[in-house]
Amino acid sequence: MTVLSRYLTALVTMAALFLTFGCGHDEPRYAEAGLEPLTVEVTAVERISGPKAIEVRGVVQPARQATVSSRVMGPVVALKVRAGSIVAKDQTLLEIQPEASEGQLGQAQGALAQARAALFLAERNYKRFKTLHEEKAASDLEFEMAEMQLEQARGAVTQAEGAVRAASSVAKDSVVRAPFAARVVNTMVEVGDLVAPGRPLVKVESLEGQQLWLTVREADNHRVRVGQEVEMRFDARPEFGTITDHVVEIVPSADTATHTFTVKVALSGLDARSGLSGRALLPGDDAEYLAVPSSAVHRRGGLELVVIRDADGTSRTRAVTTGQSLPGGRVEVLSGLEAGTEVVVDVPGPLADGTPLEARR
Repeated sequence: MTVLSRYLTALVTMAALFLTFGCGHDEPRYAEAGLEPLTVEVTAVERISGPKAIEVRGVVQPARQATVSSRVMGPVVALKVRAGSIVAKDQTLLEIQPEASEGQLGQAQGALAQARAALFLAERNYKRFKTLHEEKAASDLEFEMAEMQLEQARGAVTQAEGAVRAASSVAKDSVVRAPFAARVVNTMVEVGDLVAPGRPLVKVESLEGQQLWLTVREADNHRVRVGQEVEMRFDARPEFGTITDHVVEIVPSADTATHTFTVKVALSGLDARSGLSGRALLPGDDAEYLAVPSSAVHRRGGLELVVIRDADGTSRTRAVTTGQSLPGGRVEVLSGLEAGTEVVVDVPGPLADGTPLEARR
């Protein structure tokens, strides 16, 4: 950053503070005008001693997800779903032209019929040579050859039956079905696309059992255990509020690049879409810190402001720096306030300095 840009940034910040806070010139006018005090709810800044929560972030992941493919080669003739579709288990997702797979099945069935005919002949031949051998009318070699041909015919039938089962299984894949009840995340093909065995066709994820996968530093991994209750919030979905659920799994190995562990927390009964970011609080070490209700902090133009009730009963606006969110709808204050200072919690925004205030008890 250049010297000029730093100077301009400083000027803008000072101007914002000046406009926000005022110069205190309005206070005499309030007194002269005899304005009625504004009744507000106030609370004192708390100094809290105890374990300081550690905030960690994560992403919602489905309990099950699958990228569905097929073993059939051919063009797509029907696409039954789109992204966002809700499907039941075994519901049709798409259809592939079945002629090629059905032809392979027909070939396998024909080969099986030939193998069974050869087996029937080998069995009759074996019985004839067995009778002749017992009557000393056939040599040992001739009998053994008949026996070998019988075993070969039996093996050919077994092989042909396996080929029919395999071809039948592949033929069924011309109709691609959902492996479980799911939501369609994405479709990778359109009608007319030529698909090959193993090509991804449709991506689905389960409807229930979502989890929040937290990224926890290796230094904090010892603070978490399976079954532990964890408080979570989703900034993009404030209507969810604070959610409490338990840890279901801790991945035992760390990511070698980030030196973090993955901790999986259940989201029982919550319809949170995969990819949604969230944050959770883990118990930390003992410390002293200041806290105020979150409703007392107003954010204006990149500044965090708090209205306080001064000793003379009038309002003053203070710029503060907040830290992490705390249980009970509170937020940590890193600077700008002292313990015991009375802050206003029920006004929609900053007040003009000098506004007379009356505390609602």
